[in-house]
Amino acid sequence: MFDLPSDDALYAALMARDVRFEGRAFVGVTSTGVFCRLTCPARKPKRENCRFFDQIGPCIEAGFRPCLRCHPMAPAAEADPNVGHLLTALRAAPTRRWSEMDVSAMGLDPSTVRRAFKRHFGMTFLEMARLTRLRTAAAVLPQGGRVIDAQMEAGYESAAAFRASFARMLGMAPGKFAQDALLRADWIETRLGVMIAVSDKRALYLLEFAERKVLPAELKRLYAHAKGSLGFGRFDPVDQIAAEMEAFLDQRRARFEVPLAPLGSAFTQEVWRALRDIPAGETRSYSDVARSMGRPNATRAVARANGANPIAVVIPCHRVLGADGALTGYGGGLWRKQALIDLERGFAAQKQEKT
Repeated sequence: MFDLPSDDALYAALMARDVRFEGRAFVGVTSTGVFCRLTCPARKPKRENCRFFDQIGPCIEAGFRPCLRCHPMAPAAEADPNVGHLLTALRAAPTRRWSEMDVSAMGLDPSTVRRAFKRHFGMTFLEMARLTRLRTAAAVLPQGGRVIDAQMEAGYESAAAFRASFARMLGMAPGKFAQDALLRADWIETRLGVMIAVSDKRALYLLEFAERKVLPAELKRLYAHAKGSLGFGRFDPVDQIAAEMEAFLDQRRARFEVPLAPLGSAFTQEVWRALRDIPAGETRSYSDVARSMGRPNATRAVARANGANPIAVVIPCHRVLGADGALTGYGGGLWRKQALIDLERGFAAQKQEKT
């Protein structure tokens, strides 16, 4: 890989269908949810709807699906028949829970496949299959489809697996965590994926999707805040958020009542309170949020605080869109952001029916 030029230069290359970037740069279009080669013949998107990537893997991780016109994954498939064989199988069964045993059963060597996918896409086949399954399953969420429950990844199947994974995030052995900790962590299963929750006896400090890349940094911050008094287990706030999240995703309640204690500056706390004032089923732009706070010139600072939100869904940063109404970046993946917005339209419809 090489260092990409500026986004403006890449947008110019997109408009010119510059073949020099073939296989070296990709564009994710937030208004359509697809990613393309820069030479794609489709109608060109607006500049503000474009996000640029140097590999296919990050496009998929961000929630974009491959374009059906320019087929950005096709060159890799053509160059490596094993890759092509597995991509065809994945398209045929996007909700299947693939394993290395499945790869072996197809007569392929898992280690060879792993290296090939990492080389071409920046992620393994199993990682790609998991993200494809999650995005596909999320499409039924607004209609209340329970099929997502069966399609979701098992996540942490045991307390031991969770402890080991959690410890790797912090670079510590599980046995080194405090036994009677002030802050305690556990996982909860949701229809949008496994989430990590951390709380003390009175309030929730963190709620994040388990695969978020910023999660280790957030956990280390909590570890430092608690002076090492971070361990495993549940206090009442985690049980409460588990129940409230289930009711929310089932469209049985639009608000969360669990007490919150996210770590942040006075300004970021103010932004997070403003986010919670946005009713379910409605959206705002960053400038809208800044104006509602009486800080019309703080749009960029609002955007940074929005991105630093450590309590997903409950502090609804997913309700903030770009100035043109397009989806913008979301740490949990754009597919989750779209699924949440679609689901919350049901709350708005319920409110209208009552009035």
